[in-house]
Formats: sequence, structure tokens, C-alpha cells
Amino acid sequence: MSVICIARAFGALGDETGTELAKLTGYRLFDKDHIEQLMAERGLKPGVRERYDEKKPGFWASLSQDRDDYLHYLTSVLYAEAIKGDCIIVGRGALALFSGLPSVLKIRLDAAYDFRLRNIITRFSCDARHAQHLLKQQDHDRKGFYDYFFNLNWLDPNNYHLTINSEWTPPAAAAAVIDRLRQLLVTPDSTAACAKRLAELNLGRQLISELIYHQHIPIHFLEAEVAGTKVTLHGVANTQGAIEAAISAARKVPGVVDVENAIQIVQEFAVMP
Repeated sequence: MSVICIARAFGALGDETGTELAKLTGYRLFDKDHIEQLMAERGLKPGVRERYDEKKPGFWASLSQDRDDYLHYLTSVLYAEAIKGDCIIVGRGALALFSGLPSVLKIRLDAAYDFRLRNIITRFSCDARHAQHLLKQQDHDRKGFYDYFFNLNWLDPNNYHLTINSEWTPPAAAAAVIDRLRQLLVTPDSTAACAKRLAELNLGRQLISELIYHQHIPIHFLEAEVAGTKVTLHGVANTQGAIEAAISAARKVPGVVDVENAIQIVQEFAVMP
């Protein structure tokens, strides 16, 4: 199993490169439209997605439960799809969500301002002034998205295996370069290790979905740390009863054998709705 994460500056032909790479490798491609569809199918409201998708939320939005819902649904969708097999993910924080996993390639596409501006004018059939506004806004939003949700500087080249200038490297050529890098770096051992770790991450998301979104057990900041078939629950609760309910529910999730509790009790804890 291998995952190729493509981060792209606005107007740097990231979607086009992802499409060419999918043709070349046979990997499944997850772009904006596909990911949004999967999140909607899981129950995320369109308004929530639009408020947080690849942008830094405003002050009040940053305090809302919707913020946590967005990140949960996004993470759940990406892990659930990645565990099914080789895939390419364009944007949507994949760079951060799959960080540290073996057999994951992190690619950045960028280009000169004028080149990106021309692409935006063509893509949106707009004048230069409007394109400049879009470019400025998108650059600001994407940087803010990574800063806010992942505390990651997406402009730092140290976060990538490879950065490609799409002005000099058309999508088909960029795809060929990425595919060659994949052939050199992805091995049977790394794909096996990736599959194992992704299974653990996916199980952690399933636990959170079951406890918080299906059974509505009042545990705040719930995290499920999974190692093999053992899960450790972290978070904050108001009562011992809530903790016991969480442990009981976790034990019933397929794939879980042992549950360790690290949830703390804090009286009269509340979050903004």
C-alpha cells in the first residue's frame, strides 16, 4: 500500500498532475470533489465543510464544535479510503495526516506568480484583477489551513520528498517524475508497514465515530491511540459513568481486544456548542 500526497499552490496545476499520475500508476485519485462527496455521505453538513475546507477559520468558527467535526470527518474519510489500497490525495491536509508513515510520498507543486495567474484567468474565465484577488485569497487560506489545523508550514521544503516547478514541468512530465520516485522509494517492506499503521489509525477513527458521533458519549477531546488490537482512550469527562460507557462501547468495536483508560474527570467541563 502506498499513498502519494500532493500539496499544490493555487494555479500550479495540481489537479491536472494528479489526474496524469493516476493514469500512469493506476492509483485511485481523491481530489476536492471526491473527498467532499465522501464527507457528505458520512453526514458532514455542506456549510461546515465550506467554512473550514482548506482555510483558517475565523475567531468564532475556531471555537465551534463544527471545527472538530470537520477535522474528524476529513481524517476518517482519508484513512478509510487509503486503507483500501494505493491512492493519490490532492490537498486536504493529507501532507500532515499521513506524515511519518512509511510508503507515503509527499509532493509539492509550485510555480511563479505570473504563471499561476495566467492559469487562473484561463480556468475561471476572469480578468486579471479578479484572478489576483483569488490568488491572494487562496494562498492565504491554504497556508492558514495548515498552520491552524496541523501547526505545519506547508511552504517548508523539508516537509516534502520532492518539489516541482509546474511552469517548467507540465503535468504529464511531473507525473512521470513522481512515478519514478515512487518506484525508487516504495518497497514491499514499506508498503506492509504502511498498511499496518494505517489500519491502526483507521481503527482509532472508527472508535471516535462510534463513541462520539453514534453513541454520543460525553467525552471531550477524545483521542483513541491504537497499537495492534490495544486501544488507549484519552480525553476529558464530567463523570465516571461517561468513562465507563466509553470503555464498554470501545470493547465492542470490531478489531479491539484490550482497552486502557486514560480519560480524566474534570467537573463541570463544557465546550462552546
